[in-house]
Amino acid sequence: MTENTADTAPDLDRLRAGAPPRNHDARTIAALTANPGCARRGVLDAAGVDKDAVARHLGFGTPFGQSQFALARGNAFEAQVKADGCAELLTLLRDRLGLAVAEVFYDDLAVEDGESREARHARTRRLLARALDSAEGTLFDHPMLRLDIAGHPAYLEPDVIAFQLGGRFHVVEIKSFAVVDGQAEPEQVAAAARQAAVYVLALRRLVAELGHDPARVAHEIFLVCPEDFSNRPSATPVDVRPQLAVLERQLARLTRVRDILADLPPDLSFALDEGLGDAVRAVGARYAPECVSGCEMAYFCRDEARACGATGVLGRGVRDDLGGVDTVGAALALARGTAEPPAELAETAALLRTAARLRREALGGAA
Repeated sequence: MTENTADTAPDLDRLRAGAPPRNHDARTIAALTANPGCARRGVLDAAGVDKDAVARHLGFGTPFGQSQFALARGNAFEAQVKADGCAELLTLLRDRLGLAVAEVFYDDLAVEDGESREARHARTRRLLARALDSAEGTLFDHPMLRLDIAGHPAYLEPDVIAFQLGGRFHVVEIKSFAVVDGQAEPEQVAAAARQAAVYVLALRRLVAELGHDPARVAHEIFLVCPEDFSNRPSATPVDVRPQLAVLERQLARLTRVRDILADLPPDLSFALDEGLGDAVRAVGARYAPECVSGCEMAYFCRDEARACGATGVLGRGVRDDLGGVDTVGAALALARGTAEPPAELAETAALLRTAARLRREALGGAA
């Protein structure tokens, strides 16, 4: 159930200290779900705070995201595929994938002059409702989708096409990384699948809101990439069911922003001033090394975690195995028997003492 965000909106506006909110995209949502227990990222993203600006102000800025060259190349390839009403894309779908695409209706949902995100989303709803009821509409370019993130609506502005065939919608994801001899870099394909899964989920929820079966949005997406060392596009079907399952599970586990806000100082804000460091530290983080590849705040959080000896610095697996033991010092004290564990950590303490004994015996035998 979607949380009513009217009561949290003033608090989230205050956290931004007057700055306009930054909108989510599929990349940030996919990264957010990788660490659903992090209250700090949950609050910063729900409020639309510019995490890159915050990190730089704190002295932990780092190049993040795609290079300008990669963005320009991606935009040029996308424009090529979509030119003349997606003529090249339609050729791919018909000739390379053998799809029976007959008469085509093309709707460009790109932003109009002065149009708000809400108005653009409403326009998307109207056109998709028409297509669902009458099967009229084949290609929908740049639909404005919306997805609930920790009780707060995030508007998605994807460079994506909803393609209707036989009464079902398919997401078409256009990427500029190359497919060479039928193979692409696995990590890039996995990242594209995670992002496409965000679009599929958002589109399914919109279809459900319109009173139709969400299964009318297929779990099979079409990935379009340059072929070999040319700009000639290729199209490949990709099943994103595994990514959808992870996404839905992680989004459901995200801590509600309202609950986090209730425990924060009522005057807290992330204004870019001398009090920013204390403001950020007032919201608990859940750092793990994997954060470096997906969050602009990772280097600040890593420095903080190292300073307090947090177990997350050693990796998410170590932290999870030590469930409830938050610092390396506490773990060592339990292993040495110099600290009395609470009842809920008795089993963990026994395992740590056993591991310490085995280590001593192994080192003694080696000596």
